[in-house]
Amino acid sequence: MKKYIVLGILFILPITAYIFFAMSTNYFKPLPILTHSVAELDGFTDRDGTPVQLQNRITVLGFFGKNLEEHKAYAYNLAQKIYSKNHEFNEFQFVILLPNGAEEQARKLEQKLKQIAPTDAWFFAFGSEIDISRVFQSLNSNLILDSNLSTPYVFIIDKERSLRGRKDDEDAGVMYGFNSSNIAEINNKMSDDVKVLLAEYRRALKKYKANREI
Repeated sequence: MKKYIVLGILFILPITAYIFFAMSTNYFKPLPILTHSVAELDGFTDRDGTPVQLQNRITVLGFFGKNLEEHKAYAYNLAQKIYSKNHEFNEFQFVILLPNGAEEQARKLEQKLKQIAPTDAWFFAFGSEIDISRVFQSLNSNLILDSNLSTPYVFIIDKERSLRGRKDDEDAGVMYGFNSSNIAEINNKMSDDVKVLLAEYRRALKKYKANREI
């Protein structure tokens, strides 16, 4: 009797595992698109004068305004909970939009962020106040910028410049952005959503390679 039980387990377990993984593949839920065609960062450059773009990159986009000092704690939260875990993904980047003239503030903060993780994929991008407002408005969110062109909320933008978020969050309902002043929200909800989007593109890449091999 014991022999049949052992044989049954050895037979059933692989089949159960196969069904489980097959179902997880078929029912994988991508992160919802909330807004299509977020404005490209035309006119924005980093401290070296190099243009910064959203297209073909997975981006965490932030607006930290004229007084970067007020937002440094938010940057640390993001660097520790999100950026440090994902910055090695080839097409992943952080972009924080700042008005022209904030370059020295950005340089000082970047030195601090380097103590958490290399900042190769973290960009402070500088542009006019009009362009900052233009990009923010293109998100079509339910959030606003304050008088300093800042908000603690950050946004997940995919490679096609679509805003990703949550349509049925248990707390917020439609969730356009994530509050970087709220460590629990960053550590739990945002971290999970970034993982989902990165997994989505990894799956697409694997499928593309498989099709090429066929």
